[in-house]
Amino acid sequence: MEDKRFNYQKVKKKFLTFLSSQEIMSEPFRDKLGQLNKFYLPLSKMIAKDYLKKKQTKVIGLTGGQGTGKSTISNILKIILKDAYKLETVIFSIDDFYKTLSERKKISKKISELFLTRGVPGTHDTKMLFQCINNLKKNNFKKMNIPKFDKSIDDRCAKNKWLKVKKKPNIVIFEGWCVGAIAQKNKDLNIPVNKLEELKDNKRIWRQKVNSELKKNYKKIFNLIDKLIFLKVPSFKHVFKWRLLQEKKLRITGKGNKTMNDKQIENFVMYYERITKHMLKTLPKTADTVISIDSKHRLKSIKFN
Repeated sequence: MEDKRFNYQKVKKKFLTFLSSQEIMSEPFRDKLGQLNKFYLPLSKMIAKDYLKKKQTKVIGLTGGQGTGKSTISNILKIILKDAYKLETVIFSIDDFYKTLSERKKISKKISELFLTRGVPGTHDTKMLFQCINNLKKNNFKKMNIPKFDKSIDDRCAKNKWLKVKKKPNIVIFEGWCVGAIAQKNKDLNIPVNKLEELKDNKRIWRQKVNSELKKNYKKIFNLIDKLIFLKVPSFKHVFKWRLLQEKKLRITGKGNKTMNDKQIENFVMYYERITKHMLKTLPKTADTVISIDSKHRLKSIKFN
């Protein structure tokens, strides 16, 4: 199904060049060509095939715990989709739609102090996000800007730094740690999963609000996804380990001055624990594609459901 001009050598070269530019994160990508052939090319083929059925913009959800390599994988898919299939691809993260710091301060005072920390459902501007994906899918596409969030200052970037989308994309890769997550049953919220919930959410106000957001506003957004790819980690403990690696990259590249130490990261990932564990239970059955990642952070297997 590849374009007749599909040049494997060219794709391979761009793939290897990209990986070598990702210095810290290149460690998990040791068997580079094996991964290209076993994972990235079949994934790209699946995405392209889905687009070519109707030639309408397709939204690909790419989800998995923190530090699973979503950004790296998104960029590799974009390279292949462009070179092998001539498909215009736009990538953005659910993280770019975090509410501003001042908005989160208001929610933290009104509902729960835990909403000051970005991450969970309820800390994103769902109205803006829904509108953005809807606009990208529309046939009568108009030029638009997609927000950018600067984690180093914990606030949204100025509008002149937003991503400018000038022409209608064929493929939209929408990535994020909780993309595609589904709500839990109310009774499952009763027992705290960690010290954070036990000490700072003993009345269950925060987790109930997060769950309610998943049921309503986030479900509406996730329904716009055409194909969901789930990056499955061996267990939640690996999320903490790989999140440390991400923070190390931030420190070394000097992107901003608000990085976290190990203890702060340990506290930070507690906010993500409940939903991540629930996703590990539910998404292997419901996602269109499941990629298992081993304990050494390598892509291990791929399953098309």
